[in-house]
Amino acid sequence: MSIPVVEFRNVSHRFNVGTPREFLAVEDLNFSIEDVPERGEFIAVLGPSGCGKSTMLNLISGFRGFVPPTQGEVLVFGKAVEGPGPDRGMVFQKYSSFPHLSVLDNVRFGLRLAHRKAASDDARAMEWIEKVGLSGHEHKYPRQLSGGQQQRVALARSLVLEPRIILMDEPFSALDEPTRIDMQRLLLDLWHDVQATVFLVTHSIAEAVYLGDRVWLFTRAPGRLALEIQKEIPATRGSDPLEAQERPDFKEAVQLVAQEFNRLTQPAKATDG
Repeated sequence: MSIPVVEFRNVSHRFNVGTPREFLAVEDLNFSIEDVPERGEFIAVLGPSGCGKSTMLNLISGFRGFVPPTQGEVLVFGKAVEGPGPDRGMVFQKYSSFPHLSVLDNVRFGLRLAHRKAASDDARAMEWIEKVGLSGHEHKYPRQLSGGQQQRVALARSLVLEPRIILMDEPFSALDEPTRIDMQRLLLDLWHDVQATVFLVTHSIAEAVYLGDRVWLFTRAPGRLALEIQKEIPATRGSDPLEAQERPDFKEAVQLVAQEFNRLTQPAKATDG
């Protein structure tokens, strides 16, 4: 039996423990993601703001001043998460390029995080700059790039080590719609290349349906994984994003997810006592 890529065992997590601002972000998360050979799996996560989606990603990534969950275990390839590692890459909503570094140096930084200093690092960084469509921009600085280009840099920096797990926290939410569509196309191409397990947090139901093999729906805080919708992949991914949106099966999938999302996230109705 293979070891799961990611496993949550009875995970709950609180912030500001022991203070008046203490709150429960996620509660009783249980799931196990198996490796899908030669393809990986793409999980799109939807939920209202503040429901713990980003907390879940951070518990997997080990980034941002990581602390283990208040309760339960988070395992990556069978080992408890204790901090970041080269097997996990993270892409954030806000542009995270270092402003004082060129595109090339930003991408090389991903290699340095893994304590690599190989003669092939420059060639590897340039290969990923080309893959994300930024050839000719490698000596530019973030201030000289558009928002979409900056997210391409973030993708290259996160994927240059070809991690087994890619964590994405609303990476395209600040982009205009045409750029967002371009980034969705690019992400699928890169995913097919690295064959990793992807967790994508998004507020766009259409984006979740187009990109995800599975769509997860979280409740209001404290976040719980309330529903998983497994999709027929050809129904939503067999064409360009713009073409897919016009297909009846895509529209039906979006409608189904939207109905379930609204049902799960509506505030509880007050009852007469």
